[in-house]
Amino acid sequence: MSNVTVCVRFRPLSHKERKANGDKVCFRKLDSESIVVKDEREEDVIFSFDKVFYEDAQQSDVYNFLAVPIVSDAINGINGTIITYGQTGAGKTYSMEGPSILHCNEQKTGLVQRVVDELFGCLRSSAGTWTVKLSMVEIYLEKVRDLLDLSKDNLQIKESKTQGIYIAGATEISVVNSSDALENLSQGIANRAVGETQMNLASSRSHCLYIFSVQHGSTSDERVKVGKIVLVDLAGSEKVEKTGAEGRVLDEAKTINKSLSALGNVINALTTGKQNHVPFRDSKLTRILQDALGGNSRAALLCCCSPSPSNAPESLSTLRFGTRTKLIKASPKSIPEVVDNVKKPILGTHDQDDLRDRILSKLRLSLKEEDVDLLEELFLQEGIIFDPNSITDVDSVCQDTATEEISLLMQAIEELKGTVEELTDENEKLRHELGVAQEIAAQAKLAAAAAVAAGAEARSHTLLDFVPAPLLRPFGFVPD
Repeated sequence: MSNVTVCVRFRPLSHKERKANGDKVCFRKLDSESIVVKDEREEDVIFSFDKVFYEDAQQSDVYNFLAVPIVSDAINGINGTIITYGQTGAGKTYSMEGPSILHCNEQKTGLVQRVVDELFGCLRSSAGTWTVKLSMVEIYLEKVRDLLDLSKDNLQIKESKTQGIYIAGATEISVVNSSDALENLSQGIANRAVGETQMNLASSRSHCLYIFSVQHGSTSDERVKVGKIVLVDLAGSEKVEKTGAEGRVLDEAKTINKSLSALGNVINALTTGKQNHVPFRDSKLTRILQDALGGNSRAALLCCCSPSPSNAPESLSTLRFGTRTKLIKASPKSIPEVVDNVKKPILGTHDQDDLRDRILSKLRLSLKEEDVDLLEELFLQEGIIFDPNSITDVDSVCQDTATEEISLLMQAIEELKGTVEELTDENEKLRHELGVAQEIAAQAKLAAAAAVAAGAEARSHTLLDFVPAPLLRPFGFVPD
């Protein structure tokens, strides 16, 4: 098992930062792998990574260290993922795309363009046949949107034994060379959600994924290796008071921070021995990254930081995230696929219904009858058809569905726990208020009784005052 490769990159100080703090920075260099940063208590903390790229680092330096191994592995059938992480305005999108996906000098081109060039260069020089397909999506307000076809604005995330985690229905465009791929990527980037904040004039308001699917076949047999490269440009974590977010931008910031928090929870679960339940399903982002962080994929993380003292808390948080991620163990494997020249027959409606019924029958063994009935109704309403070519067996589908059902039930339990706690607190408050009210009522009752008694005694004395004493003396009302 290999660790996730984690690197840190500090961008140069901006003109605004130099004007405010001069040339001061929030870190001290030790070497090419380690830095010193002061924590909240002003104590020195040493952070060590696979590589630290300082302000003078070139785009090519980042690519050669971080991405070249992943590209070569993808051609050999091993999936790879590269993620850029950090606060807004820290240089994530610049590292990924450069100043422009199409129009910039070679020195400034980002990871995306370099991955594309390297990929096609390796494939052209290799023996055998190959195909490359490109997809591009963004996660915006917890919806997966197709950036190559904007009519697909709520794609679903699926899982199978053969494909792992994939985005069902995402547009896949076959590309034959670098320029073809970059033209399509440029179109997708133009469709990405961006907005202006006080920290960044063109802040990414979504998580963006560039997905390259590679099939590389041998000329000697029909065996094909299938690899996938996923480049992930995360939206920046933000402090609302710094970005000045309000209205829709505030909603975007809340959703971004929530998904990044879910990512942090997944990292914590993977690195603290709590892998019996890793909350991959808590957000669309963590679900898509499930293979990269905990499965069959080689992964690399580029933590982008601002060097400015004014952003020191955010940079410290990013460095801590990178340190935790470094502890993750990955086990990438090559998965060969045999291509059969005989086309498999398309299932007829009767066969599709039969497959669906078999799956529902399996589910009834482990789920409540009413839950299975609800799933059956949803299958029929949504016109869900199971393709056996994409599903290894019925058991795997049952397992996926049961897992999702359990996840939903666990989420419902957590919500119910919260409700019970709120009701318990409310009940205690009402009990206290009732006790106080009862005490006040009892005191009022005693006071009223005393007042009545006192009044009665006063009235009796008043009546006797009008009766002559000789008449009252025989009855004992007047002493002798």
